[in-house]
Amino acid sequence: MEYYSGGSADGLTLRDNRAAFERLRLKPRVLVDVSDIDTSVEVLGHRESMPVMIAPTAMARLAHPDGELAIARAATRAGITQVLSSLSTNSIEEVGAVGAKTWFQLYVFKDRSISEHLVRRVEEAGYRALMLTVDLPVPGLRENLTRSGFDPSGLTMSNFTEVMKGHQEGGFFAYIHDNFDASLTWEDVGWLRSITDLPIVVKGVLRPDDALAAVSAGVAGIVVSNHGGRQLDTAVAGIDALPAIAEAVDNRCEVLLDGGIRRGTDVVKALALGARAVMVGRPLLWGLAVDGQAGAEDVLAILRAEVENALALCGAPSVADLPPDLVV
Repeated sequence: MEYYSGGSADGLTLRDNRAAFERLRLKPRVLVDVSDIDTSVEVLGHRESMPVMIAPTAMARLAHPDGELAIARAATRAGITQVLSSLSTNSIEEVGAVGAKTWFQLYVFKDRSISEHLVRRVEEAGYRALMLTVDLPVPGLRENLTRSGFDPSGLTMSNFTEVMKGHQEGGFFAYIHDNFDASLTWEDVGWLRSITDLPIVVKGVLRPDDALAAVSAGVAGIVVSNHGGRQLDTAVAGIDALPAIAEAVDNRCEVLLDGGIRRGTDVVKALALGARAVMVGRPLLWGLAVDGQAGAEDVLAILRAEVENALALCGAPSVADLPPDLVV
């Protein structure tokens, strides 16, 4: 599980993603009728049963043989969206056939034909949105993986089997890492918009000026994220960056948050500070590792119960009723 649990360099941002939530406190309202709690929220025009989505996580078969398929089935049963990683061990088509409300996480590679081919497959499989990850011009310092000798060569990266024909020297990860494009700019977001009608959500924003650039680029949403603490160590925690970004965006696109969410109170804090919904990654992988699809379903059920409890105790019958001064 070293691949899932680690961060970059000294792991300071990885740890701060949790510590930032723990620093925040709640000021609940009282004597509000909370006998009927509604956890649902609308994201990109579609109703989610709760304000929690499943973040893209690579190589789910490291946790369980059913991999991303088990997560997709758990998402379907929970009535929420799964974002499938480009680096998934089940294919776009396999996961799309489950019937989940699915988005696809995309990298724009140096060889644009790789990315465009993925987009075409995603469209044909009925996915609802593209999530463009923009905080990986080069890989972060994953020193924990070097120390542990992590070797995923036994896994099949199902979305790239065609691409890898004739590119076996050095293996899949050497080939893909060599194709990460350090020259990527906002103009490339325009290129992506020009080749698809799917809504585009940009993941990896931590600054208000970048959030405004995303709005100007015509994206449908942004994800305030530091890549789970796996890219630039000492980067700011997402929940700390969220309020200024939400204020700058001012509802001109949807704002999501990932990184460090473990409790229902974390979800409520993020919503009160301006997020439309949150995304969770590692908790689903831990559930998957323990008990496959049933374990992933348990994680989502626990989160749902905790969100309901937190809303009630904060005096908010629904997400829309959370007071703007809830978090201190």
